[in-house]
Amino acid sequence: MPDIPIDWANVNWIYVAVLAVFVFVAAFIGDALSFQHRGMAALLSALLFAAMFVFWSYYPHHLPLPTALTSEPQTAEPAGLPQQPAGPVRPRNPVTDITPPRNPVTDVTPPKAQ
Repeated sequence: MPDIPIDWANVNWIYVAVLAVFVFVAAFIGDALSFQHRGMAALLSALLFAAMFVFWSYYPHHLPLPTALTSEPQTAEPAGLPQQPAGPVRPRNPVTDITPPRNPVTDVTPPKAQ
């Protein structure tokens, strides 16, 4: 069996615990509503978990709890990058002409025909 490297320090344990609670509640309610039919209990549990997961992850409930798989808070600007100036940046090179320089040896214009 291949070794699966998992960085246990980067696991968001609060998020895992919240999802485990959702699975437990969904399974408990699904079992109670199915009247001991295993297939129906599994189907109801899966549907209830999907509903809870979508509500938790996508509904704007504004609670300070984890709602994403990433453990780092997302910021508007990544850390370590310099802040972009508001206006356009002028080049440091004083040359403003962007056409290539003319070469007098190769760029000879032929004389006009008479």
